[in-house]
Amino acid sequence: MSRVENVSTDVATAPAPVPAAGARSVSPLWTLGLLRSELVTTFRRWRTLALLGVLAAVPVLIGIAIKIETSDGGSVGGGPEGGGGPAFLTQITNNGLFLVFAALAATLPVFLPMAVGVIAGDAVAGEANAGTLRYLLVAPAGRTRLLLAKYAATLVFCLAATLAVAVSALLVGALLFPLGDVTTISGTSISFGDGLIRAVLIALIVAASLIGLAALGLFVSTLTNSGIAAMATTVGLVITVQILDTIPQLHGIHPYLFPHYWLSFADLLREPFYWDDVLKNLGLQGVYAAVFGSAAWARFTAKDISA
Repeated sequence: MSRVENVSTDVATAPAPVPAAGARSVSPLWTLGLLRSELVTTFRRWRTLALLGVLAAVPVLIGIAIKIETSDGGSVGGGPEGGGGPAFLTQITNNGLFLVFAALAATLPVFLPMAVGVIAGDAVAGEANAGTLRYLLVAPAGRTRLLLAKYAATLVFCLAATLAVAVSALLVGALLFPLGDVTTISGTSISFGDGLIRAVLIALIVAASLIGLAALGLFVSTLTNSGIAAMATTVGLVITVQILDTIPQLHGIHPYLFPHYWLSFADLLREPFYWDDVLKNLGLQGVYAAVFGSAAWARFTAKDISA
């Protein structure tokens, strides 16, 4: 079934819109059908499934590596002999739940943004390159609703990608390491149930940390008809901005770069919660989403699609 036929099938049962005074009326069922079609199209692609598979494999590799190292009598980085490894790694052998936090910390700077960049960058440009975009625009939903459906599908992928990492890490952590009470960064102890709730909250925060990047990728996708070029540009921008965020001489602009507060989710493992940087992160993502979402809308609604 083709991309356009899929949309038509989803809304076949919708009542026919009744135009009024030359305006085009859109049934709510059309909008829901369009969103459903975008979600089905996105998650049916082998590329999407491959990205989710790679993300889910990262916690497996981390867990196995730590299990092998500790079983040989070694110590994980960050302990007295480890020399300062990534955050949370030292706690994994005592509590497998920490593999969730370690995996999210490991994938958020690189793997998750790259996966989101691929999906967002291909959202519009991929359709244009395949020649299906002009057919989608013939449908009564219009350009604005089509763009919103694509952005919503990208946000769903952000959540799915984050959950793929978190769920995989939780399963591997439970399989390879003991589970029990969680020692917070503040040194206090909380129950495993409380720790699990915090893990879910942290996963949602990580997913929300990607909404600004999703809007940026969608904007880039409206600038070209080449899906590969849009994906490469989006991923390249992620790498460039993260490099800028590590240069001390540019500290003045660091708080305005979208990845700057990404790892602030660690503050949710304090007792009590430390919300300042988390809220700064969410606010910054909202600003990026508004700015680049508006830019994507302005570009897409004025885009000449003749091929």
